[in-house]
Amino acid sequence: MRAPREAACGHRERARCRLYRAAAEGAFRADREITSRRLAALFDWLVIGQIMPVNPAAAVRGPRHIVRRGKTPVLDPSEARRLIDAINTSTIIGLRDRALISLMVYSFVRSSATLGMCVEDVYQQNRRLWVRLHETGGKQHAMPCHHNLETYLHEYLAGAGLAHDPKTILFQSYSRATGRLTGAPLPQANAYAMIQRRAKAAGITTRVGNHTFRATGVTAYLKNGGTLERAAQMANHASTRTTQLYDRRAEEVTLDEVERVMNRQP
Repeated sequence: MRAPREAACGHRERARCRLYRAAAEGAFRADREITSRRLAALFDWLVIGQIMPVNPAAAVRGPRHIVRRGKTPVLDPSEARRLIDAINTSTIIGLRDRALISLMVYSFVRSSATLGMCVEDVYQQNRRLWVRLHETGGKQHAMPCHHNLETYLHEYLAGAGLAHDPKTILFQSYSRATGRLTGAPLPQANAYAMIQRRAKAAGITTRVGNHTFRATGVTAYLKNGGTLERAAQMANHASTRTTQLYDRRAEEVTLDEVERVMNRQP
């Protein structure tokens, strides 16, 4: 049985741990679960090093953080089509931007995986063009190309003269001084700025970002009769729960129901 003094000390340490966690979660609310885990791991290390007798964070349980719908803005399929069609493809940078945006829409690809591709990651198989994606955690994921994406990638590779060098970066930054691609990968911040610029030129008012096209593609696929399991496989999600965060079909139902409020019948 623990001595009263030891029990009192453990109680105080747990109370301090709760206060610290509450302060940390207040500053970093989106990372509350990570904060609790890191705090417990820190005290585990102190216990192993015999600096502290017990782990006061072991008995502390944080609130459950449940997310049922993602916050990423999505585009209607007609808006995504308008954005792609509005890009001027008479230049190399136009061909690159159209291929980049189309790859994220049609293949549900993260922008980081897209920007890390090499030319050899676009290859022919079974009379179709495929893309090899390097996802987080060192995972590789292969996807066949939509026929529109296949056309856009072929035109970009031919226009930029990249087809002969399989080891070079696929989506490169552009030098306005030379009017050529630099050979260096396009930074993610530059890709975000490009998307903002292209959306504004197409007259799209939705606040789009790099992840918008992933959610747009998943939602459009499901609206056209695709299954959630296949969508998870195409997006390389380990669980369909993650894919459900990108499914925004329920928002259309909500909008239809809102229009019923005080709707005067003819």
